[in-house]
Order: sequence, then C-alpha cells, then structure tokens
Amino acid sequence: MMKLVYRIVVVILLTPLFHQLNAQDHSSLLTLKDLLQQAETNYPLLKSKSYEIQAAQKGVNASQRTLVPTLDASYQANFATYNNIIGMASPSFLIPISGPPSTGNNYSGVFGSSASLVLNWQPITFGQRSAQIDFSKAGLQQTTADAQNEIFQHKVKVINAYLDALAAKELVKVYEKNYWRTEINLKAIKALVTSGIKPGLDTAMFKAELSRAKIDLLNFRKYKQQTLITLSQYLASDINVTADDSSYFSKLPQVSIGVDSARHPLLTLFDSNLELTRAKRKMVSRTMLPTLGLWGTTYARGSGIHYDGSVNSPDGLSFQRYNYGVGVQLSMPLLQYARINPQVQQQELLIRSNEEKLQEVSLQLAKQLQMADTTLNNSLAAARENPVLMQSSDFSYRAMLSRYQSGLANYADLIQAQYILIKAETDNKTAYINAWKALLFKAAVKGDLNLFLNQVK
Repeated sequence: MMKLVYRIVVVILLTPLFHQLNAQDHSSLLTLKDLLQQAETNYPLLKSKSYEIQAAQKGVNASQRTLVPTLDASYQANFATYNNIIGMASPSFLIPISGPPSTGNNYSGVFGSSASLVLNWQPITFGQRSAQIDFSKAGLQQTTADAQNEIFQHKVKVINAYLDALAAKELVKVYEKNYWRTEINLKAIKALVTSGIKPGLDTAMFKAELSRAKIDLLNFRKYKQQTLITLSQYLASDINVTADDSSYFSKLPQVSIGVDSARHPLLTLFDSNLELTRAKRKMVSRTMLPTLGLWGTTYARGSGIHYDGSVNSPDGLSFQRYNYGVGVQLSMPLLQYARINPQVQQQELLIRSNEEKLQEVSLQLAKQLQMADTTLNNSLAAARENPVLMQSSDFSYRAMLSRYQSGLANYADLIQAQYILIKAETDNKTAYINAWKALLFKAAVKGDLNLFLNQVK
C-alpha cells in the first residue's frame, strides 16, 4: 500500500516536468514555415504595420462619408443690452437675426434666447470629393505595400537566422569531435611516452592542444547560443527556440528556372509611392474647382423686448417667433489658382522623383539577380567539391596518425594534418549552408520566398 502511495506521489510531482519536456519537444518539431508564421504573427513591427493598414482603411471610409450632410443643433440664452438689436444672438450655428434700432441709447440689459437646426450638404464638388477618396485609397495601397515589404524582409531575416543556427549546431558537433579526437590522442601518446617511443615533450604539447580544442568548442557553443537568441528575437518569442534539421547538410538546393510570376514587394512599394503622389497632385489641383452646397435651417427666437418697445426681461427665455429657410450656394475660389498652382508643380516634381526612384530599384534588383545567380552557381560548385577535400583530409590524418604512432612522423606533422582535417570538416558544413544561403539570396532578390521554401521541409 505504501509503495502504491509513493508511486502516485512521484507521478504527481513529475507531471509538470513531463509537460515542460513535451512543450520543449513540440517547439523543436516546429518547421521553418511554422517559425515564419509565428514571426509574422508575433513580431511587434509587423503587428504595427497591420494596425496602420486598418487605420488607412478607416481613412478611406472617412473620405467616402464626406458625402453625408452636416446637421447642427444649438440653443443659446444670453443677457445683453437693449441697444440697436432687440436682444443678441451669437452667429455660430445660427442665421443672423437683427431687429429695429432703439429710439436712443439704453444700456439696460434684457434676456434673449434662440435655438436652431442647420443642415449643410455639398452633393456636388466637381471632382474634389472623388479626388480625396482616390488619395485615401492610394494611401491604403501604399500602407499595404509597405507592410507586405516589411513582412517579406523580416521573413528573409528569420530564414537567414535559422540557417545560421543550423550551421552553428553542426559546427559544435565538428569541434566536439575534434576535442574527442584530441583527448584520445593524448591518452595514446601518454602510453607511447611511457614506453619510450616518444619524448615527454609531446605529452605537454598535446595537453596544450587539448586545451586549445576545448576553447574552440566553448567559443562555438557560445556562437550557437547567440544564433538562437537572434532567431528568438525575430520570432518575438521568450521560449527556448531550437533549430535542428540535418537535411540541409545532406543535400544541396536545385537550380530551377521558373516563370517570373511574383513581383518584388519593394517594387510594389515604390510603385505605390508613385501612385500616392499622383493622387495627391489630382487632389490638390481639384481644390481650384467650385463647390455647390445646399443648406436649410429652422430656428426660433425669444426676446425680453416686445414689438411695441415694452420690456419684460424674463420673457426672453422663451421663444416668440419661429422661422425656416433653405438655400443653394455656389462657391467659386477666384484666387485659388495663384495659391494652388505652385503646390501642383511641387507634386509634379515629386512624381518625377518617384519615377526615378522606381527605375533605380528596378536596376538594383536586376543587377542583384545576376549576382545571386553567380553566387548560387559558385556555392553549389564549392559544396560539391568539399566532400572530396574532407575525405582526403581524413585519410591523410589517419595515415599521419599511424606514422606518428610508429615513430615515422613527428608531432608537428600530426598536428598539421589534424588542423587540415578540422578545417576541411568546418568548410564542408559551411559550404552546404552557404549554398542554401545563396538560394535564399536569389529568392530574396526575386521577391518570391517559395523558391527557397519549396525545397525545404
């Protein structure tokens, strides 16, 4: 019975640990595409771009709703002098109201009141409203293009950081193997020194070499942690991120020539900047056109001065007269051209500037694509050659180790062969990851990450 209770207690205590380990295993099983989705969802800058798109959409809605008329209601109560007008009314939201002059200066104060309802509508703006809507829509397109470009660039950073983390992990394995190799050699040399085949100095020198191998291993472990921290930063994640996929070092990317179906997000961004400038020029130029407005009002007036001149000030707090009015107003900005024309010319120059910027980006991407093709071809050629170099270096090292143990080679020859081997192993891992980075570079220049993602898990 006590054993059963003990087992239950152990299970309860270890359950949280099992959940934590399962969570870590789950995180290690995330594919590169999962990491990209996580980065797009969580990274603060990309989230801010999403809010900017929503704000730009609200701007389009706001410009479209300028067709809705304004309707303002107001009420006033005041205490003012008898002179000149029968009471007082503030002009804000009210049609001006005046009365006959008084027979003489009378500085006595009387109450007055007024209320109104004013409708103002501009159904016809001769293109001003449509230009404002087009400008808002161009702003939405520009904001969307900026967000898409930022997402694209960030995904490139995530993939590059992921490849760095994979390379760092493989290099740690290489230097762990080198440390293990050096440690075994040191034990073997101690036996040779004891038997008198090798001088005692070799033992001290191999101890120094073992220390050097350990330092190299520690440095690459530090580099591995740095790459994982960088990757977690791009993912906006506080959990431990892992990168584990050996397939990048067992196969090389394929060079495929596909149809250019994707437009680079950077080109789309600069094109949207150009369209935004054109829309602004149109909007500015339309402000020189007239506007046609309709208005209507109904209002009431109260005064403490009656029509016969008698005064009963409290009567001004209630209404005695009720009125209405409607009208049409055509407004023509006669001198607007002199003020707006320089602004139109300014927008014309900005349009030309954005056109040249678009041409510059197109030229840069075209040249970068040539560089990407050259880099990819050379990286693939180097990666195909490195395994041969590594095999030869491994054979040379083993042969030199056998000669050293037989007394036919000295310490310097053996260490030189070991250095060549570790460099060949390091270069082989680096060559493979450089080939994948070259493919990523081409995908980034083409503006289509599927060129890379379609060849990985």
